[in-house]
Amino acid sequence: MMLIEETAPAAEALPVAALRDHLRLGTGFGIADDPAETAALTGFLRAAIATIEARTGKVLLTRRFRMQLDDWRDRLGQPLPLAPVLMVEAIEIDDGMGQVTQLPADSWRLIPDNQRPMVVPTGVILPHVPRRGFVTLRFIAGFGEGWQQVPPDLGQAVLMLAARYYEDRSDADARAVLPFGVSALIEKWRAVRTLAGRGSREVR
Repeated sequence: MMLIEETAPAAEALPVAALRDHLRLGTGFGIADDPAETAALTGFLRAAIATIEARTGKVLLTRRFRMQLDDWRDRLGQPLPLAPVLMVEAIEIDDGMGQVTQLPADSWRLIPDNQRPMVVPTGVILPHVPRRGFVTLRFIAGFGEGWQQVPPDLGQAVLMLAARYYEDRSDADARAVLPFGVSALIEKWRAVRTLAGRGSREVR
């Protein structure tokens, strides 16, 4: 499976002000309004979001993804590796020889789920993928475009982790360990993840 993030969260959607408050950087201090410091806080937030999303499989801020598989995991239904999925925009099958066929939108449907969203056929099974070919799914996932739409516990976990990254920015080893408080906040959001395609299996 190859999963590509085609868009990134807008800078204005990131909770920079909330992180400043969390770090107790008041607006009366020059460091809070310094452009370089703002850029650094933005970077730590992006890193924290990426870590939380990787640990939970949940997309915090809405954006577009492209997933490429060498085959369906199951022709009765294809699980998607991220949640929540808002929309599947298109599904295409490439025969490996340059011939690309877009599946009709009425031949499949999305089953939304906060743990394991799936694409299922409206008929009996999903169409055959040639042995040398692959299938591409384009979809939009995320809790929302604004930070206020992110579940509070996941949002708090991001702030705590970004603060740790800020405080330990000169210590790469310390940054590699997920703080216990962050782990506790995200635990209920973790779910069995499904690897997609031929020879797939379930992992945690």
